[in-house]
Amino acid sequence: MAKRYFITGLLVLVPLFITVWVLKLLVGIMDQSLLLLPAAWQPALLFGFDLPGIGALLTLLIVFVTGLIATNIFGRRIIDFWEGLLARVPVVKSIYYSVKQVSDTLFSDTGTAFRKALLVQYPRQGSWTIAFMTGTPGGDVANHLKGDYVSVYVPTTPNPTSGFFLMMPRADIVELDMSVDDALKYIISMGVVSPAEKNNSSNSSL
Repeated sequence: MAKRYFITGLLVLVPLFITVWVLKLLVGIMDQSLLLLPAAWQPALLFGFDLPGIGALLTLLIVFVTGLIATNIFGRRIIDFWEGLLARVPVVKSIYYSVKQVSDTLFSDTGTAFRKALLVQYPRQGSWTIAFMTGTPGGDVANHLKGDYVSVYVPTTPNPTSGFFLMMPRADIVELDMSVDDALKYIISMGVVSPAEKNNSSNSSL
């Protein structure tokens, strides 16, 4: 009986502690934006003590204002001018435009990256795993692939931020009737948290 109570306590507290730890980590990172303020304006000097979360609010405000400025013609000209300056610095240009291309693909409403959850056979035939479609092969790579191929990201578990990039024939993938959020939960939980079942013709193809 004591073991049962202990395990029940773990099931309640572990997700709570991990959630609090992740939130604390994120808030701590965003609080670094306070360093952009003059020393006299920082909460530690104004109030005599630190106020966790003020930097997070400042970060969100900076992101919102940046988006607001970037949506008008004047702001667009400023960004174009800034990007033009960065384009003249060789190393900075490579880093900036690589990151920009990835972020535009991931966060743009019109982008297709990580919009579809897939079922693929990996690392061998007969072994299936969850993956995400990231686009289609391009450049000279596409010239060497005969047929219809798609770019696929196969995440590892329980850390989906690491994984493998594959180019697979479209005929070898199964598009799932599953949201990306549900697929990520399934991966992070190592299959313990199953997504809600749906009637899907894709199931019959297996």
